[in-house]
Amino acid sequence: MRREELVDLNAFMTVAEEQNFTRAAAKLGTSQSALSHTIRRLESRLGVRLLTRTTRNVAPTDAGEKLLATLRPALDSIRSELASLSALRERPAGNIRITTSEHAATTVLWPVLRNLLGEYPEINVELAIDSSLIDIVTERFDAGVRLGEALAKDMVAVRIGPDLRMAIVGSPEYFAKHPKPIIPHDLASQRCINLRMLSGGGLYAWELEKEARELRVRVEGQLAFNNVNMIVRAAEDGYGLGFVMEDHVSQQLADGRLVRVLEDWCPSFPGYHLYYPSRRQPSAAFSVLVDALRYRG
Repeated sequence: MRREELVDLNAFMTVAEEQNFTRAAAKLGTSQSALSHTIRRLESRLGVRLLTRTTRNVAPTDAGEKLLATLRPALDSIRSELASLSALRERPAGNIRITTSEHAATTVLWPVLRNLLGEYPEINVELAIDSSLIDIVTERFDAGVRLGEALAKDMVAVRIGPDLRMAIVGSPEYFAKHPKPIIPHDLASQRCINLRMLSGGGLYAWELEKEARELRVRVEGQLAFNNVNMIVRAAEDGYGLGFVMEDHVSQQLADGRLVRVLEDWCPSFPGYHLYYPSRRQPSAAFSVLVDALRYRG
């Protein structure tokens, strides 16, 4: 393939991703007219129309979508291989984008990053805090963090944290007015604080387990939040029972601000894993980060 053809294909993919000639031209460092000429040249050479242009945006045609499906993995592979050449440099460098939950960012990622980045000043890391599950390839993240190992077959999973555990908690003031639940069925008569899931928008069903018996309990109460810190605050203030990560409330349990119930229904489960595409050729910077995050407990 000639260099000119590679340039044309990259220009087409950039326009298709940006859905706008002006933004694509700025990203490629060229003029809008030159970029339009490049796309017309590619369409003429292939004999098909690749883009549909309107006054507001640009969208791929059916032929364009088919070409994109082939181009994306091929060009991503080329970019990864080029990035891997940074391993030849004396010190790892480059940009790394990771999508993660707030809990994983504060308890697992940041404790490692605050030391690593001081040692490697040429590594830049962006953490996108988002509890919803997204396609890291489509959204152009280098990696993501999630619980457990239930990942797609084309993903590599690296454990980066210890086992975790949930806790059902309420304040002493709350239990002065309500009996402590003994079995999960008792939750039906309790005031519980719901978690609104960012992914899908539904209310989280409390996942309980004891002696291989698994339950998903739908709870009710006056309050629902999409933020765990607010659930803890409301539980401390006596507004009901919260179901949160154990380490979110370790201090409150230790000093008596919160009391734990149904502990025997909250077993530990696999902790956080960093995941990334198996076809990805890791850069030196990414390899350094993965090695630093790898859980060795």
